[in-house]
Amino acid sequence: MTEKDILSTEVKFLKGVGPMRAEAFKADFGISTFRDLLAHYPFRYIDRTQFHKISEIVINNTSVQLRGKITKIEKQGKGRANRLTALLNDGTGTVQLVWFQGVKWVSQKLILNQEYLVFGKPVLYGRMVNITHPEFERVEAGYELSSRLQAVYSSSDKLSSLGLHSRNISRLIENLLSKVRVVLYENLPKSIIQKYKLISHRDALLNIHQPGSYDEINKAQFRLKYEEFLFIQLQLLEQKIIRKEKVSGYIFQNVGSTFNTFYSQNLPFELTGAQKKVIREIRNDFKMGKQMNRLLQGDVGSGKTLVALMCMLIAVDNDYQCALMAPTEILAQQHYNSISKFLEGIDVKVELLTGSTTAAQRRELLANLESGDLNILIGTHALIESKVVFHNLGFVVIDEQHRFGVQQRAKLWEKGRTNLPHVLVMTATPIPRTMAMTIYGDLDYSVIDELPPGRKAIETYHYTDSKRIALFGFMKRQIALGRQIYVVYPLIKESETLDLKDLNDGYNSISRAFPKPDYQVSVVHGQMKAKDKEYEMQRFKNGETQIMVATTVIEVGVDVPNASVMVIENAERFGLSQLHQLRGRVGRGTEQSFCILMSSYKLSNEAKTRLNAMVESSDGFEIAEIDLKLRGPGDLQGTQQSGILTLKLADIVKDERILYFARNDAKEILSSDPKLEKEENKYLKLFLQQNAKDKTNWSLIS
Repeated sequence: MTEKDILSTEVKFLKGVGPMRAEAFKADFGISTFRDLLAHYPFRYIDRTQFHKISEIVINNTSVQLRGKITKIEKQGKGRANRLTALLNDGTGTVQLVWFQGVKWVSQKLILNQEYLVFGKPVLYGRMVNITHPEFERVEAGYELSSRLQAVYSSSDKLSSLGLHSRNISRLIENLLSKVRVVLYENLPKSIIQKYKLISHRDALLNIHQPGSYDEINKAQFRLKYEEFLFIQLQLLEQKIIRKEKVSGYIFQNVGSTFNTFYSQNLPFELTGAQKKVIREIRNDFKMGKQMNRLLQGDVGSGKTLVALMCMLIAVDNDYQCALMAPTEILAQQHYNSISKFLEGIDVKVELLTGSTTAAQRRELLANLESGDLNILIGTHALIESKVVFHNLGFVVIDEQHRFGVQQRAKLWEKGRTNLPHVLVMTATPIPRTMAMTIYGDLDYSVIDELPPGRKAIETYHYTDSKRIALFGFMKRQIALGRQIYVVYPLIKESETLDLKDLNDGYNSISRAFPKPDYQVSVVHGQMKAKDKEYEMQRFKNGETQIMVATTVIEVGVDVPNASVMVIENAERFGLSQLHQLRGRVGRGTEQSFCILMSSYKLSNEAKTRLNAMVESSDGFEIAEIDLKLRGPGDLQGTQQSGILTLKLADIVKDERILYFARNDAKEILSSDPKLEKEENKYLKLFLQQNAKDKTNWSLIS
C-alpha cells in the first residue's frame, strides 16, 4: 500500500475506533481519515517520571500525577445523577476520583487493590481532595514507563463517554504510527530542508506524538508549523497566479465624462495621497484584461466609500453596471444615501434593493437593471436572489465581507454575463499583516492609511462609575454647544449572570438626568422593528434628539457629523475591534470629538490592556495588532469562515517569523516552478493534491 492509500483510509477502520467513535471524531474534531488523526497533535506533554505525594497536593489549578492503589469503588445516584467514585491511596493520603460520564466503561477498567497512575486537576470538595475525570493507567508487574514525556491530546465529552480520553487517543495514534511509519515520505525539497536544518517529515510526526525529549518536540513543532504555513501559502499564491493568468476580466479603458465631472464638480474634499494611490492601483487592474480581486483596507472614516464610488464611475464610463453589497439594511441605506448625495447633478442612476423594498419598487428596479438603464445597484444579500439579473455587471464592491458566507459572495460573482466582474472587497476593520497574509494571501491588497484633511483625532478617556456625575456634566456642556451624543450599552435587558448596565435601565437613568422638555432622547436596539429603528435614527440625524441610547446596532451605518461624543458603558465587555468601530461613529465633522470608556473599577489585566490601547492609540492597524495578540486568530471576526485559520499547530501570532519564512519560500518556489513540475517539487505537489479537501474553487471569489 502507498502512503496515499493508507492515509486516506477512513479512521473507523483503525483498530479500536469503529463507526461510533469515528462519528464522534468527525463531529468534534473534523477527523475522518488516518491523515487527519496524525494531524491531531498533542497540546502539551506530561513528564511521567514526576509524581506528587497525595499529602503534599496544593490546590492551585494545576494538574498532578499520582501513583497509588484503588481502595474503594462505588456507583452512586441514578439516571442523570449517576456517577462513579473511587478512592486512591498512595500511603501518604487519599483522594477521591469521580466520573460522571463513561461510568460503565470506567467501572470495567478499574480493579480494587490494583495500582494505577492517575493524572488530573485536584479540587477541594468538602474536606476531601477530588479529581474529576482523571486520566488513569494500570501499573502491572514489571511495568516500565514507555516514554519520559507523554503526549496529552484534546478530547471531548462525546469521545470521553466512548472511552477515548487522552491516553486512549495516544494509544490509537501509537498504533497508527506503527502502521504508516514505513510509508511516510518526505514532502519538502532538499533545498528547504538544508536551509532550515529541518528534521524529516517522518521524524517530525514520530517525535511530536512520541517524544524522547523537549528538544525533539521543539524540532518537530518547527518542522510541522513550517509545513502548515508553506502549504497554505502555496495554495493561496497558486490561486493568485491562476486567476491572473487564466481568469479574464473586462477592460475599462476609458476615464470619461462621468468620472471627470464628479472629480471637478462634486468631489467633497481633496483626496488624500493614500486614496489617490489606491485609485491608481485599481485603475491599473481595470486595464489588464484580467479579473481584479483586491482587498481594500481602511480605518473608520478614511474614505473607502469615496474611493469605491470613483472606481464605479470608471466602470460606468465604460458602459458597465456596478453592485455594492453590504451586510445590513442600515449600512446599505447609509451607502445609498451618501453615494446619492455625492452624485447630485450627475446623470448616474443609483437604486437601493433590500428586504424592505416594496413589490412595486422591486419590479421597476429589476426591469431597469436588466435593460441596462440602472447604473449602480446598492443592497443587502437581496442582490444575490435569482430574480436579480444585470444587463452587464462589470464591477462588484463587497463591504465588510467577513459578514457574508463564501457561497453568498459566489452568487453575486456569477452574475457577470461574459466575464467575471472585477471584485473589490472593503473592510473597515484593519487586519494585521500576518492575518492578511494568511486569510487574503491570494488577493492583491491596498491600504488607505491617511484620514481626510480637516479630521481631528478623537480624544479618548477611560473613567469608572465614580466619575458618572462629572460625565453627565460634560455631556450637558457638549449639548449646550449644539453637539449630539451616543450612549452605547452591551445588553438590551438585565442579565442575571452578568453584572452589566442594560439598555433599558440606562435609558431610564439618562432620561432622569436629561429630562424633557430641555432634552430629547432616542433609543435604538436590534430587537426593534425596522421602521421604528429608522424613525428613531432619523430623529437623531435631523437633530430632533440630542442623545441616542443604543446597543451595538450602531456599530456600522450611522453617520451623523454633528455627533461628537461616544459614551461606551461597560467598555471592558467589548472587544478592541468593536470599541474602535464604535469610536469611529464620531469624529465625522470638523468639531473636536470625544470617546468616553466607562467601566467598573475592578478589571482583568486583559481588559486594562484593551482600554489602555484605546486611550493611547487611534491607529486601527496598531489596535488590530494588539487585538490579535490578546485574543488569538481563532476569536477574531470573520476568520473561522475563511476555512484557512483552522491551523492544527501553527499560530500566526506566536509563529509570525515562521510564517514570513514560508511566505517568501512559497513565492520563490512558484516563481521558478509555477506548476510544481520540477523533480524536487513533485512531493510538494502530491502533498497539496492529497490534502485538498475543498474542491470548489472559492478562492477565486475573494
